[in-house]
Amino acid sequence: MQPAARRWSPAAATEASPYAMPSPVQPAASKGTKETVKNALSRWGRKVGEATRKAEDLSRNTWQHLRTAPSIAEAAVGRIAQGTKVLAEGGHDRIFRRAFSAPPDEQLRKSYACYLSTAAGPVMGVLYLSTARVAFCSDGPLSYEAGGGDRTEWSYYKVAIPLHRLRAASASASQLNPAEKFIQLVSVDRHEFWFMGFVNYDGAVAHLQEALSGFRNLQA
Repeated sequence: MQPAARRWSPAAATEASPYAMPSPVQPAASKGTKETVKNALSRWGRKVGEATRKAEDLSRNTWQHLRTAPSIAEAAVGRIAQGTKVLAEGGHDRIFRRAFSAPPDEQLRKSYACYLSTAAGPVMGVLYLSTARVAFCSDGPLSYEAGGGDRTEWSYYKVAIPLHRLRAASASASQLNPAEKFIQLVSVDRHEFWFMGFVNYDGAVAHLQEALSGFRNLQA
């Protein structure tokens, strides 16, 4: 289902889709915070609640979320780093507004840790659902070659689809491995985005479909 891997670059991303929004960063900003939060890795094992179906689903989805990355250890550290960033910056709402320059009247409804499927492989990040759009931003900047390969630059991987440009939000799963669940977003001009590795998959599907249905009812 996922295309063959090839190197990622902002130019390739924007050429492939008008909804892609690479966000270049200065070299100093590319230095991750992973090393500073490795000592907090043990915090990942929080109590998931009583032995109910919801707790079991959360545990299973969390494991699948970690397995989606090339390295489980790096995925765990990356998720902890993102949690640290959320706390430091005052919550997902502030991060969303800063990343996408959201106006005051746009309200963030939900945010979901997940991966975006790309030609270069899965990209860890957060999917945001607001009153105006569905958006994704990578947890950290991705490296790419610039200047004909003479230098390495960094850019966040961003995607933003206004709700009025969203045609469908569909749930699916791998036939070979049902634990691998996906959400496919399709724009009105037929651009497709595949998201996977959700920690809260059922909630993401329900709220995306509800938002799409509600927006269509308002437009009717």
